[in-house]
Amino acid sequence: MCHPSWARARTAAHRLSELARLRRVRDRIDREYAQPLNAEALALAANMPAGHLGRQFRLAYGESAYAYLMARRVERATALLRSGDLGITEVSSAVGCPSPGTFSARFTERVGISPGDCRSGARGTVAVGTPSWVAAQLTGPVRNQEAPPPHPH
Repeated sequence: MCHPSWARARTAAHRLSELARLRRVRDRIDREYAQPLNAEALALAANMPAGHLGRQFRLAYGESAYAYLMARRVERATALLRSGDLGITEVSSAVGCPSPGTFSARFTERVGISPGDCRSGARGTVAVGTPSWVAAQLTGPVRNQEAPPPHPH
């Protein structure tokens, strides 16, 4: 018969091992956001069933692996759009989105404005001399729940 403290220790060790695998999945998404990534490939690399990875990732990070991947892509896309050097289709491709339509929809959901508005500077500019951390907060991506209400026409 197993002693209760051994069982707790084994459960804690298993949980730590699983969290380490989830962290490796998150780190891979951070590194390879522009590559074609899917739940099955991520789960295989983490040695977990895809459904289990999805549930555990959401528990650990508060969003699905797909939502996390899209957040990384949108963050990078925002920087590329603001530079003005690439068109929307080129940015979509550069961040690994398979279609400009899907990219535009996900971008608008997460940021609150369309990629075209972001590219044309619809979020506005900040005054010269504004500290970089303030400028980043003022011009950075806005999560969907924080998006400003639409302006009446």
